[in-house]
Order: sequence, then C-alpha cells, then structure tokens
Amino acid sequence: MPLERLNFLGLRNLAALDMRPGPGINLITGANGSGKTSLLEGMHVLGMARSFRTQKLKHAIAHDADAVTLHGRVAGDPPVALGVRRARDASELEIRLDGERGVRVARLAEALPLQLINPDAFRLLEGSPAARREFLDWGVFHVKHEFFEAWRRVRRALKHRNALLRHDRIDVRSMRVWEQELAHWSELLDALRSEYMAQFAKAFEDTLHELLPFSGLSLRYYRGWDKQRGLLEVLEGGRDTDRQMGFTQQGPQRADLRLRIGKRAAVEELSRGQQKLVVSALKLAQGRLLDELTGRTCVYLIDDLPAELDVTHRRIFCHWLERLRCQVFITSVEREALANAWQSETDVAMFHVEHGRLLTE
Repeated sequence: MPLERLNFLGLRNLAALDMRPGPGINLITGANGSGKTSLLEGMHVLGMARSFRTQKLKHAIAHDADAVTLHGRVAGDPPVALGVRRARDASELEIRLDGERGVRVARLAEALPLQLINPDAFRLLEGSPAARREFLDWGVFHVKHEFFEAWRRVRRALKHRNALLRHDRIDVRSMRVWEQELAHWSELLDALRSEYMAQFAKAFEDTLHELLPFSGLSLRYYRGWDKQRGLLEVLEGGRDTDRQMGFTQQGPQRADLRLRIGKRAAVEELSRGQQKLVVSALKLAQGRLLDELTGRTCVYLIDDLPAELDVTHRRIFCHWLERLRCQVFITSVEREALANAWQSETDVAMFHVEHGRLLTE
C-alpha cells in the first residue's frame, strides 16, 4: 500500500514537511545538498527504523532541533499510522503503530515494505555476504509468515552458543542444548530461504532479460554450511575450531547469494554498468514477486537514478516500475533527465526541494 501522507520535523536540513505524495511515480528534483536524499532517508527510517546514511540516527537530527520526529500514513481500509521519534538525549527510538507504543521494528517493516536503490545498493554484488543475506531475508520475511520467528530463534541460539565458546571451559551439556536449538531453527530458516529462492530465481531471470540480455549468468543460494551434512553434526564436529576462533563458523548466519558466470564470480566479469543492471533486476524482481505472492506492493526509494543508469536502460527500468504499479520516489538534480522515461499516460507527481523546503509543482 502507498504512503498517502508524510510529516517530518527536525530531519537534517529539511524544514518542517507536510507531503501528500501521489500513489504512483513521485519525482523529486533539486540541487545537490537541497535535501532530496534526506526526504528519502526519512521514509526509510519510517519503515525500517534505521537510516541508510548513518549508523546513529541522532546524527540525522537537525542542528537546531532536540529530536527528529517522523510520521506517515499508509493507505488502506483502514489506513495505518506510523511514527518514529529519536530525541538527541535518548538512547532508543520511540516507535508507534496506530498509536500503539513499544512496537517492534518487524511490525514497521511489515506495514511499509521498502526497497532502496541508491549508489550503495549498486555495490550489492561486490560487497559482503551480509548485504546479500539482508536482501534475501527481506523477501522471505514479506512472503513467509514463519520466517521472523525462525530468524529470531536462530539469532538467540547463536548468541548463546558463541558465549559458551568463549568460556574457559566448555559446558558440554549446555552446549548441546543450544546446538540442538540452533540446528532445529536453522533447518527451518534454510527451508524457507530455499523455497523463496526457487520462486525468486524465475522472477529475476525474466526481469534481467529485458535489462541485460546476458547469457550464462546464474544465481545460486548457499545455505552457510556443508550441504551434505545436517547442521547439528557440523556444530558438534566443529566445536574445537569454533572455540579457537571464538564464534560459530558455519550456519545460516553465513548464508549468501552467489551470482556466477560459468565458474567465476559475476562481479569479476561484468562491467560497472552491467553490475548496476543486475542489481536493478534483483530489486525489481523482489517487488514483482511480493505482488505475485501476496498482492501487496512495495514502495521504491530511488536516489539519483539518472546518475546511475544510461538513457536507454533508464527508460527500461522506469517502464518496469510502471508495470509494477507501485509507489515510487525518485530523486534527480534535473527534471529533464527523466522527461522521456515514462509512458505518455503515466501520471507523475512533481516535487521540488529548494534550501530544505519541499514545493509541489
């Protein structure tokens, strides 16, 4: 469901903001440093309870403000009200959902599925496995109801096992309890990831074909431990080496997505421009699959698209967004850079940011 209203206060260089975005394409233009990316950042915090620009949200608070306060309303019957506040002298976020306090981040993410495409996203292929794992888990979380509980249980069991590994003497009895717990929930988590990947691979292949007709590229899921053995056997056999390292070396926390051309990593074969197209296909495919499996659409936040794709692929990318019929926020320095990217019948809501103030065009 799309965002139908946004109210931001105390966010970086943005003035107090009251925005009524369109349900489809929203183009936000403005000079560098005007506040365009800050607007996307506010939406990202509203749906994910974290920024994509800083690890500490207090750094996003305007210099003359005591707090950053973000409110949004997601269209629906009834609409859903979201709220996130971070005071400068507080240690934690205040999160609200329809007025309810103390809401988990997972409920925010469920209420407002977001996909971010910015320069950092285009490094998905060459970055760490953690980024690709997060990308994968975003998709599984939104289509598999059992995922969050399995993911939470895995993290808990892994934390306890790692703590035991760092003790002077291993408590074998306690170790076995947590290894059994970790193995049980990890097997379930792996099954959910595998089921999702079987569906996602086809959506990715179809999307990539239009953006980059490139033969020989394969997408594979690696679960994080020996595929020939159960995790419990792996954990029991690896206690000594894990103890030396001080952490659990194999398990779902090591899962990865591997894109290859033949036997080589795709990032070693593709040009920078081709890598951007592959990442674009990954992001678009997730939106397609979410719609196909749940009937829900995600909100795309796209920072400075014209700077990342050439004119031809920019147009193909924008046509895919139109076909998804989802809400999109795109920033650009110049409106003309995307003037011919849309079909003639597409309704594009135009906004301009100037010195931190949002203007409707």
